[in-house]
Amino acid sequence: MTACVSVPEKRAEKASEAVDSAPNYTADDFPQLEMVDSLLDLFDDEHLNTVVEHALANNPDLLASAAQLQEAGFNLEKTRGDLFPSLSANGTANRSGSNAGTSSNTFSASLDARWEVDVWGELRNRTKAASANLARSEATYEASSQSLAAQTMQSWFNLVARSQLLDLAAEERESFDKTLRLVERRYESGTATITELEFAKTDAASSRADYIASQDARDQAARELQVLLGDYPDAALQAARTWPTLNKTVPSGLPSQLLLSRPDIIAAYQNIRANDAFARAAYADLFPSFTLTARGGRSSDTLSDLGRSAFDVWSLAGQVAAPIFEGGQRRAEVGAAEQRAEQAYQNYRSTVLNAFNEVEDALNSESYLFREENARLKALEAARRAMKKSQRDYESGLIELLDLLAAQRRVFSIETQTIHLRNARLANRVSLALALGTDV
Repeated sequence: MTACVSVPEKRAEKASEAVDSAPNYTADDFPQLEMVDSLLDLFDDEHLNTVVEHALANNPDLLASAAQLQEAGFNLEKTRGDLFPSLSANGTANRSGSNAGTSSNTFSASLDARWEVDVWGELRNRTKAASANLARSEATYEASSQSLAAQTMQSWFNLVARSQLLDLAAEERESFDKTLRLVERRYESGTATITELEFAKTDAASSRADYIASQDARDQAARELQVLLGDYPDAALQAARTWPTLNKTVPSGLPSQLLLSRPDIIAAYQNIRANDAFARAAYADLFPSFTLTARGGRSSDTLSDLGRSAFDVWSLAGQVAAPIFEGGQRRAEVGAAEQRAEQAYQNYRSTVLNAFNEVEDALNSESYLFREENARLKALEAARRAMKKSQRDYESGLIELLDLLAAQRRVFSIETQTIHLRNARLANRVSLALALGTDV
């Protein structure tokens, strides 16, 4: 009956050997970093924290995850109930008669008890699986909460960036309109050509188009954030025009084993435990099952007699059920359960590797974004000085209009890049904290 079927392996016991991990994470160059206990501690911004708390309380996806967690708890209670005897009560009432005019009443009541003796541990393993599924659901909910908080913060930063870019587009529009007015005056006085006038009109019209596009982008960013908040996406949400202060994140020399407390890794590990238990339950199902049943009852022709405590009839029985021939279905289920456990183990390895990759990427980006932003800010200062001088030189007739327009475009291009870079740095700081399993 169980030939060629071995006891399933417990893969959860070798989870610590799933991958080789780095001894620690270093961040010795840019910048010097500190640890925080919560994502909300990353930035000293009460408004941002309020937005995140609103999302955690109203986001429909997170609320659905909470309902799944509750469902897993009820499933555990249901499965655990199979370990205990069941007791049910039954009652019947019959009335019969004959053509001779006689009739009789019969009333009966009984209590039925049934208990499956868990000799091979099938029920215990199913209970272990349900318990692991509950732990997995708890970890999944925690991971969903952390992910939602991070997404909300990053979406907020994106809205701040889009708001700043809208202000920049308005400034750019005004700058090119001012240049156009200057060229028009020079053209009327005969010191500018029609070609220069058309160039000025081109850039002024393009800046107005850019402003309209920036309005649309800001509204889209607002709607994206409102969906995360569980609110109607009417684009009415406004963000501050200033960035929160970058202060803390992770320390240099942080041990990589800290990642194993990430909720997604915990969930993947609990999934191994659940599938290990399911595989052992499937193996136990190959063996005979033993069931004890007991019944006691009373029958009477008057309803009042049923209230007496003594039973007129009772029975006690034992039952053994063993599979003889089922076309290999149960052995196939053991094999399938084993492969599901193997899938869970490999998924765990993948989750751990991805976690390490996320931390390495975020730490690497932290350094590069820091240096890139500093270089862009220096370039922006130089570009602004050059634009101011170009405006004076053009008014004095020392340079061509194309030189002035190029200087203006250069300033707004670099300033756009610096806004995107600051957004990327803040988002990456959140990603780094999330990758390290920082709680909400």
